[in-house]
Amino acid sequence: MPEPRTVIYWLSDRLIRAAFAVLMLMPFPLRRRVCGWLMSRVVAPLGGYRARIRENLALVLPDLPEAEVARLVRTVPENLGRSLAELYSAPDFLKLIRDEPLTGPGVEALAAAHAAGRPVMLVTGHIGNYDAIRAALILRGYRVGGLYRPMANPFFNEHYVRAISGIGKPLFPRGRKGLGDMVRFLRSGGMLGVVLDQSMGDGVPLSFMGHAALTALSSAELALRYDALVVPTYGIRRADGGFDLIVEAPVPHTTAAEMTQALNDSLEAQVRAHMDQWLWTHRRWKTRRRRVRKK
Repeated sequence: MPEPRTVIYWLSDRLIRAAFAVLMLMPFPLRRRVCGWLMSRVVAPLGGYRARIRENLALVLPDLPEAEVARLVRTVPENLGRSLAELYSAPDFLKLIRDEPLTGPGVEALAAAHAAGRPVMLVTGHIGNYDAIRAALILRGYRVGGLYRPMANPFFNEHYVRAISGIGKPLFPRGRKGLGDMVRFLRSGGMLGVVLDQSMGDGVPLSFMGHAALTALSSAELALRYDALVVPTYGIRRADGGFDLIVEAPVPHTTAAEMTQALNDSLEAQVRAHMDQWLWTHRRWKTRRRRVRKK
């Protein structure tokens, strides 16, 4: 007899598949809006997202006015829903991104690395749509792979990976399974997209939004080992439905900790500028919460 967790995972996956089957019947702009509404008004309250957003905001921005907190409780899940609709709509998403220009002080350095076949670490966070830059670069002929963290729900993970594969390949799962292929791809001159802002048990406590957050040093360590360019990149959502594709200046090679702190600082600036586009539902400051509970 299957374990209760397996049953729950299977049932939730069936619901997700059914919801997306209906959503995919809608035109792309409507699909994004409806998926955002469902995530904000249905999934977020049922999944405890609203409480987690409030908890994170109370920790790092305790003086934020209640009206702004209430707005973020509504708009943060909405951005997540829109992003999911985009990731599951690869042809429409690629069409949307196709003509968006790359902007920022790192565009020329990125093009030079591409021309020279130099490895690149494209580092971003869960802000806007983190796959927008990967999509834009693949459309321009750049060799871009993606590193992803497998979902806890194996049923959902299967079709999620299939969906993001529609934007482009290769994709590498975190952990031993994908490590060898990922390193070979990077050493061959590929560009690797990495999302930095997940709490990692083997990370080190670095500053993010004024508090210690466990952060993996692996992106910087790989860059130092294989002489890869390290470039912060972001796909920030605009009010008109498009994206600003931002390529910041490369992070100089120093130590892994210093480089990773610079990446945290870059992401923090984007989060403060676009509060409703970052995934405040993350348990980003786990070390802080454990310390508080022990007192």
